[in-house]
Amino acid sequence: MESPLLCWSAPLPPCRVGSPARPPAGRRRIDMGCASSSSSSKRPKRAPGYEEPAVLASQTSFTENEVEALYELYKKLSVSIVKDGLIHKEEFQLALFRTSKGANLFADRVFDLFDLKRNGVIEFGEFVRSLSIFHPKASVSDKTKFAFRLYDLRGTGYIEKEELREMVVALLDESDLCLSDSAVEEIVDNTFRQADSNGDGRIDPKEWEEFVKKNPTSLKNMSLPYLQ
Repeated sequence: MESPLLCWSAPLPPCRVGSPARPPAGRRRIDMGCASSSSSSKRPKRAPGYEEPAVLASQTSFTENEVEALYELYKKLSVSIVKDGLIHKEEFQLALFRTSKGANLFADRVFDLFDLKRNGVIEFGEFVRSLSIFHPKASVSDKTKFAFRLYDLRGTGYIEKEELREMVVALLDESDLCLSDSAVEEIVDNTFRQADSNGDGRIDPKEWEEFVKKNPTSLKNMSLPYLQ
């Protein structure tokens, strides 16, 4: 039985953010509603927490054009329910599951990891920096660390059996799958047999890293092709 650890869903709906075609020589292309250099004095109103694409591109795996395209996606998500230019948890859940109703541990956990400032909303800079981890060019190390934090629900620096069990159930629910309690326990026990090498009943970051090396498919959905 393939573990939900190996098949959890991507955190956002597909949105192609690759670089646009190069404009004809001598003419500067204006993409996604961004102001041209000649109209810099009339810049459009930016969302709270906006950061310049050039700055974000220098700190992430995205190009400047890709960051500009992500800003268009961000603007749509950030006004889908609350019209304040920030992504709230309900809007994030709407983007993931096409519904803003009902609690979901998986959606809550991904939202918490994107909310770098821990202030209950996702600003544009946080959105880009967190999504960058899913870029195909992002390092395996960054993807591995993000996945570990996803399962470390209590933030203790370890993945406990109960945390893994809770996340497996949430992933199954998110995927509209229903397994018996015994099947869930089999998934949890099998994962710990492989990952908990020192047998202390919890998985530490080093053990998780080794588990990922032996099971590279555990990160297969940590890379989203449409982000490039």
